[in-house]
Amino acid sequence: MTEATQAVDTAASERTLTGRVVSNKMQKTVTVLIERKVKHPLYGKYITRSTRYHAHTEQALNEGDMVEIQECRPMSRTKAWKVVRLVQASRMA
Repeated sequence: MTEATQAVDTAASERTLTGRVVSNKMQKTVTVLIERKVKHPLYGKYITRSTRYHAHTEQALNEGDMVEIQECRPMSRTKAWKVVRLVQASRMA
């Protein structure tokens, strides 16, 4: 593999998602809620599905903040994501 092809492969394999911080009670870890809309196969109604991820962060984040997380190497048993950037601060802060 050439270096250019390898760079494209690694960039494509790192997924990024945007979600809301729902818990910041751990040290250097936040829980991020990702919500997505899925169309029901029979009825056609859109249903909200959600997933929670533990993400590593060095900065102090508050509950309600919108953040972008990126997939990375496993840092612990439950943590394989890292916070890339703060998209929008919560209004409660």
